[in-house]
Order: sequence, then C-alpha cells, then structure tokens
Amino acid sequence: MPDISEYKVGVVLETESVGAKSKSSKALTSCKVNVGGDEPLTIVTSATNVRDGSRVIVAPVGSTFVDDEGEEQPVKKATVGGVVSEGMLCDSKMLSWSGGAKGIAATLPEEFEVGSSPPSQKPRPKEAETAAVPESAGPGLFEKKLTKEEKKKLAEERKKARKAKKEAAKAAKD
Repeated sequence: MPDISEYKVGVVLETESVGAKSKSSKALTSCKVNVGGDEPLTIVTSATNVRDGSRVIVAPVGSTFVDDEGEEQPVKKATVGGVVSEGMLCDSKMLSWSGGAKGIAATLPEEFEVGSSPPSQKPRPKEAETAAVPESAGPGLFEKKLTKEEKKKLAEERKKARKAKKEAAKAAKD
C-alpha cells in the first residue's frame, strides 16, 4: 500500500481537452490543479468526471502508487498526449477506499482544505445532509383496512365537523 500522506487535496482551476487519446482510447484532459503551492500543477488525465471546481486528490511527482500488478511505482513528470503532466489524479482504488470505480477521479466535499492530506477512507455524507424518507400521504401497503363500524363512525365525525363549521360560519355572518 502506498504512503498516501504524500498525496494532496487539490481543486481543479481549469480543464482543457488535449485532443489525444490514452492507450485505452479514452479522451485526455489537461487540468490546472491548485494543491496549495506557488504555482498550480498541470495534470493530464483520462478521468471523465473531472470538471472546473472539482476537489480531487493528487499524487504529486515524487510520491508512489501501486500499479495493476501490485508493484509500487514512483510518480514521475511525464509527457502525456503532448502535454507535460506533473502528477496523477487518484481514484478510489489507488487510495485503498471501498467503493468508487477504477479510472474515475476520487472527489471530495469542499470541507477538505486545499494542500492537506487526503482522508484514509472515503468520506460519507453527513446524517443531516441525507434525504429523509418522506412520509406517505396515502395509506401504506400493510396498513389495516377499516371495518364497517369504523367507517360509519368516521363518516359521522366528518358530518358533525362539517355541520359545526357551517354553523360557525353562519354565526360569524350574523
């Protein structure tokens, strides 16, 4: 497992299509990424989910990653698609996170500071941010049906409520 403490949280400032394709025939994108240094890094990626403003995890030159064969490799400055790339965008597999897909850049919420080390596990949405299951307006699938007597009683209560409302409106009019 690589030392992810060398990796940095960065924010994509701008993206530009390189026009070339990777070995696996995916379109390449050149990204300017701020990782907290003086100058933004230029990183070429085939990840399709990278947009301006995305908060990503960067493996800068000098850090290491584990390749498909399980061997640790250093990240080097390389020319990809005619553009010099100064690092790699990390996917969930590179970070040893559960979930996420290989080749899709791991993104983070805005609460992670630019230049900081990435979290050791994939961040999950907070309890308050998760959508609550709305209460059903209609009867539920397993709700008990009313008996004849209960239906009659309910109808009488509704009739009384309507009559009381009508009398109150009449009294207010007088």
